[in-house]
Amino acid sequence: MAEQQHKHEHGSMDIDTQEKTFEGFVKWVTWSTVAIIVALILLAIFNG
Repeated sequence: MAEQQHKHEHGSMDIDTQEKTFEGFVKWVTWSTVAIIVALILLAIFNG
């Protein structure tokens, strides 16, 4: 059984799903950071 192992070829894997997931994650982190900064600014303004 162990004799039928496939040799790995670097760069042969389809990574479209991973790229889309990472792009979504980066967008989510960016918008979350903007929302937190806005919330902190508003707290600073209205709490004096």
